Amino acid sequence: MTRLKSLDLLALGFMTFALFLGAGNIIFPPSAGMAAGENVWSAAFGFLITGVGLPLLTVVALARVGGGMDELTAPLGRKAGTLLAVAVYLAIGPLFATPRTAVVSFEMGIAPFTGNDGTPLLIYTLAYFAAVLFLALNPGRLVDSVGKFITPVLLASLLVLGGAALSVPAGEIGQSSEAYQAMPFVKGFLEGYLTMDTLGALVFGIVIATAIRDRGVEDRGLVTRYSVIAGVIAATGLSLVYLALFYLGATSQGIAGDAQNGVQVLTSYVQHTFGLYGSLLLAVVITLACLTTAVGLLTACGEYFSKLLPLSYRSVVLICGLFSLGVANQGLTQLISFSIPVLVGLYPLAIVLVGLSLLGSLWCSPSRVFVPVMSVALLFGLVDGINAAGFKDWVPGFFGHLPMAEQGLGWLLPVALTLLVAAVFDRLRGEPQVQAC
Repeated sequence: MTRLKSLDLLALGFMTFALFLGAGNIIFPPSAGMAAGENVWSAAFGFLITGVGLPLLTVVALARVGGGMDELTAPLGRKAGTLLAVAVYLAIGPLFATPRTAVVSFEMGIAPFTGNDGTPLLIYTLAYFAAVLFLALNPGRLVDSVGKFITPVLLASLLVLGGAALSVPAGEIGQSSEAYQAMPFVKGFLEGYLTMDTLGALVFGIVIATAIRDRGVEDRGLVTRYSVIAGVIAATGLSLVYLALFYLGATSQGIAGDAQNGVQVLTSYVQHTFGLYGSLLLAVVITLACLTTAVGLLTACGEYFSKLLPLSYRSVVLICGLFSLGVANQGLTQLISFSIPVLVGLYPLAIVLVGLSLLGSLWCSPSRVFVPVMSVALLFGLVDGINAAGFKDWVPGFFGHLPMAEQGLGWLLPVALTLLVAAVFDRLRGEPQVQAC
């Protein structure tokens, strides 16, 4: 029986960390930290739940069922499960997340030197996706290329940036903005959505499992165990990065008080602290972080759609890569404006799916619980997505009066009540549909 050595396991964890650490992970914590001000740690804790805790639980849930979304969504039925999986893969793949990695890395790492015109962006994205495609077309070498070589360079750069944020802050922790004064924990919780990491975890599960099997590990129990260990290593690294970036933002109000996003906060800090060398350091961090995430996303899409469609893995990766290249050249502002409603709509579904799967041993027949609870989550996800898109007039007033609806968490109580009713019905029904209770 093949087992991974400690060094290989550490490399697997580093690979997983690099897959998750992308554009959103670096640009959102500083802006949230600056807005949270004196409430920075409450906001950071909420952010860690959706930005670290939920992705880790998702990796665990996927590892338990074999590493793929098909197994995770099986209780919903084949058609419904496939529709949900396709929506998630497209959102974190060629429609939003993959193009975003290219645009953010350009605007933060390259634009300060070349300007923000269309020609430099086109040249950069051509080179960027050429590198991404080269790595994604060789998925069996992901652990070696990403875990053993790229990630150590990325970690060293992050240690310099994070260490500077903690030891040489730009100033004192500032005042909280109005949005973070009442419920900073909830606000941070919702900001964690924007990292896309829970959705990313739904598709990275198969990448992690494939990387383990490519090392010769066939035992399902070991694949599960190694996947969980890799998830824990990645979660630890992400937590440290987020806390450092939150503190960086909270102490940067004096030099970046007019910043509109995390890109401007980070740029102001590194230029203030390191000068030109800071800009070069930031370019390395952002480019490597976004590159590894894009590789993971394209690999995941290739693995999934090549099984769903009559296309080879290489064909899917090339199609998704070229489509992402085209979308990336539309600009960051349009990408974010289109992605937020989709993310807000998908996140309740993802959270509920993972939670129900982790509690799977409690259900006599999983489909009796999954179908009604996920249906309610879908309804409220659509409502939240419509609200986020600016069409609040289309939504009946009833939805706005639910507890925590103003914070975007109106789905929690209806989903919890549906879960309670479905669980009771599942127990009272008696004979399970599939297996014994």
